[in-house]
Amino acid sequence: RRRARRTATLGYGVLVLALLLVSARVSEVYPSALAAGLPRVGEYFHKLLPTLHAADLFAGAKTEGSLAYWFYRLDAWAWLLFETSQIAALATLLGAVGALLACFPAAVNLAPNRLVYVVMRRTLELFRTVPDIVYALILVWAFGVGPLAGILAIALHSVGSLGKLFAEAVENADMRPWEAVRAAGGNWAQAVRFAIVPQVAPNFLSYVLLRFEVNVRGATVIGFVGAGGIGQELYTVIARNYYEEVGAIIVLIVLAVAVIDLASERVRTWALGQTG
Repeated sequence: RRRARRTATLGYGVLVLALLLVSARVSEVYPSALAAGLPRVGEYFHKLLPTLHAADLFAGAKTEGSLAYWFYRLDAWAWLLFETSQIAALATLLGAVGALLACFPAAVNLAPNRLVYVVMRRTLELFRTVPDIVYALILVWAFGVGPLAGILAIALHSVGSLGKLFAEAVENADMRPWEAVRAAGGNWAQAVRFAIVPQVAPNFLSYVLLRFEVNVRGATVIGFVGAGGIGQELYTVIARNYYEEVGAIIVLIVLAVAVIDLASERVRTWALGQTG
């Protein structure tokens, strides 16, 4: 039996290796290409680093070599970062509301019938299968350049992603409270409200906060196609090869995402403690 297991493991290992090699071949991932491109990646990142002088580090914005000189457009970039976070926040809220409405009929244990379950599941798959940047390209054409297209694009994708997570949380809920409410004469909506929602609310909150963190990054990326926020500015400076400005914006984005992650983690821990 041990020999058979070793043979099977070896066979699966060879199969996986063969599939990886085929994937690398189809994707044109060659060692020579990696060896040629990696130094260029390092060279590009080196260009993003500013020329700072220790003696002038904390001097004014007109002194070359200072931090203020590097972040000379900090006021404009800070506002665009704020706009990006608001795009993500509103899109997450809209996506969470849509997912909340869709998740209960998309859960196999609560769906009124098989047809409703299948239709809702396939609809959620459709929403999350299309990348949010594709939604943004379509909506920028429909609504014009600006934050509205970004909000709607991220919200549509969030409905699909959060809807699946919400539905799986509902499927893992204890059904005994549900049966008790139904036996007492409660209808479907009442049973969902009083038997299921109290159980899954902490998980829903955790998923929403996690999705907000993801959407902050997504809001930056979709700005590349004109959907507003700091991403639009980042695309502009990349296209014009303003390397030090690219580096400054990237630093600000990393700091902003780190702050949002820490704040979301604190809110999540507090909320779970309150409901625990």
